[in-house]
Amino acid sequence: MKQMTCLVVLVLTLCSTYAQQKSVSPYEWNWTRDGIWTGAALAGTAGGFLIIQNKDPFTEADLEKFRDNIDDINGIDRWVAGKYSENASKMSDIPFAISFAAPFALLFDKNANDHAGQLFGIYIESLATTSTLFTITAGLTNRARPYAYGTKASLDRRLGTSATRSFYSGHVAATSTASFFAAKVFQDFNPDSKAVPYVWTGAALLPAAVGYYRMEAGQHFLTDVILGYTMGALAGYFIPELHKKRSSDTQVGFSTTTGFTPIGERYDGLRLSYTF
Repeated sequence: MKQMTCLVVLVLTLCSTYAQQKSVSPYEWNWTRDGIWTGAALAGTAGGFLIIQNKDPFTEADLEKFRDNIDDINGIDRWVAGKYSENASKMSDIPFAISFAAPFALLFDKNANDHAGQLFGIYIESLATTSTLFTITAGLTNRARPYAYGTKASLDRRLGTSATRSFYSGHVAATSTASFFAAKVFQDFNPDSKAVPYVWTGAALLPAAVGYYRMEAGQHFLTDVILGYTMGALAGYFIPELHKKRSSDTQVGFSTTTGFTPIGERYDGLRLSYTF
């Protein structure tokens, strides 16, 4: 009975909050579409972790081979091979943690705060998408971390399965997702704000800082960082963009089309149209 009472109070509170909203959100949330998307992403993440757990670690022979072939690494990555630093790894956690908190700073924005529940759902969807792409990729690839090419890290660490997961940087991907999400949402709610360029600058610098320290820590090569940055930024920017409301004049549709090639041959096809 007490649980039912609490549930009723919660529902009434949410309804009251919704009724008091004064701002209009540029986004829309569809429980069916977004529920399936988020659920699939979370399931994909779980599947990726299962793959990771079943990976085979490197052997001492593998480590020796890495050291012998260090000059075969491409030029853009070679300078990172052999690096290892616990302090740098700890330093990378600072901007990493800040980035996850960044979207919650939107609660101080009155317009965004009116739609906190909606934004939280899109945020989780964005992170879950990034997570499933990263975990599956990390589970299916076996690129050695930079520290596996040297002897600065302990042998136990170099022989652990984590040493097989350099490609690509999950820390950087998650950081850029969170920071770009925060900047994108802030801009969409405050398109005329003079703070927008500064917000985007901060959003770009946080994952860059994480990437720098992850390389100094010997956890990832530069290409791992670049790909992680790109994948996370795309999710952080475009997932909110896909949730933006479209005008009633905007229409997307398919239709058949028929024509002739320059040499006179007839063809039939499918046409995608976008009207705005």
